[in-house]
Amino acid sequence: MTRTLEWKVRLYLFEEDGTTKARASLDTGNAMLTGRGSARCSPEDVDIPEIGDELAAGRAMSDLAGQLMQVADRDIKSVNPMNRSGRPGSPYGWPEAAT
Repeated sequence: MTRTLEWKVRLYLFEEDGTTKARASLDTGNAMLTGRGSARCSPEDVDIPEIGDELAAGRAMSDLAGQLMQVADRDIKSVNPMNRSGRPGSPYGWPEAAT
């Protein structure tokens, strides 16, 4: 079976009171997930706004990725709670993911 999907991610950045905040929203067509992240420039560091943007965006996307993995994990468990041996299966089909 061949499938093609398009999932849209929108990334929003806000700066207030020396803190950069990011919100990453994923629309799968069936569900919406939102990841959040923030970054604050240390007083002794040079203020380079792009670095704050990158850190906050990366943290928001990491949060979003973690949520997506949790959704996948719940879905896997709902259709196959045990592998053929009767023990809990490896997450996501990769044995190394369990370590």
